[in-house]
Formats: sequence, C-alpha cells, structure tokens
Amino acid sequence: MNVKEYNQSVDLYSDNVFRFILKNIKDEERARDIVQDSYEKLWRNAENVNADKVKSYLFTTAYHTMIDVLRKDKRQTYMEDYRIPEDTHNEQYSDLAEILNVAVKQLPDIQRTVILLRDYEGYSYKEIGEVTSLSEAQVKVYIYRARVFLKNYIGKMDLVI
Repeated sequence: MNVKEYNQSVDLYSDNVFRFILKNIKDEERARDIVQDSYEKLWRNAENVNADKVKSYLFTTAYHTMIDVLRKDKRQTYMEDYRIPEDTHNEQYSDLAEILNVAVKQLPDIQRTVILLRDYEGYSYKEIGEVTSLSEAQVKVYIYRARVFLKNYIGKMDLVI
C-alpha cells in the first residue's frame, strides 16, 4: 500500500469506521481516538496490507481496539458513576429512535457489534465474520438473538407511541 492508497482509504472509510465505533461506545472523543489509532496501525503496517483489503483491515483493527478500550474501562471506576441525579422525571417519550438506542445499549457487546455492522453499516454476514473473527453461523445467531431481544424490549408499537 502506498501513500496515495492510504490517503484514499482515509477519505473512503474514516467516517464509516467512526460511526461504527461511536454507535458501540457512545463517546465521540474515544471513538475519534480509536479511529486515529486504527489508521496509525494501518500506516505502520501499510507495506503488509493489500489495498483491496484495507476496509476489512480498518474495521477489524478498530473493533479490536474498541474491545481493548472497553476491557480497560471495566477495570476502572469513575466518580461520575456514583452521582445520584438531582432531577428525576417520569415523563414518557415517544421518540422511537431514542427507545431503539436505549435498547441497543442493553445488548451484549458482541450482539451490539454484529447488529450495528449488519443493520446500520450494511455489511454482509461474511464481512462481519471477518471483522469480528466469528464464523458466518455465529454471526447469524448473534444477529437473530439481538433482533429478538430488540423486538421484545420495544414490545408493541401501540405502547411506544
């Protein structure tokens, strides 16, 4: 991979990688850091990466970097986690996107990852398997389980609206 191909990969894939990571971790700064780390790893390993496979390499690298960040965060405790909100309310929301985002947050990490790659980014089962190091069958099972959970979580549409 040469400099031109590297720059082209930045133009083509950086927004998609950022959206994918942001949907998983919900923190823009960390998502930017993960994307930057992924491109840094690509730059360091550019001579070994085929330009045709750069998209898969970037998503795989970003995914594994995100997993490392999440594992590190599980071991740390932040003081914000212990704050009790002063103002609480019991108002109902009718914003389906917000309800869906809350439901997606409650999925296990691997299910959230595969459902976001499939339904938000439009990847095939095979591509998702390459990114996550899972077989196609495992990907299909995780997507099915995630969709069942989301369906049960949201429930009947009459109750949401």
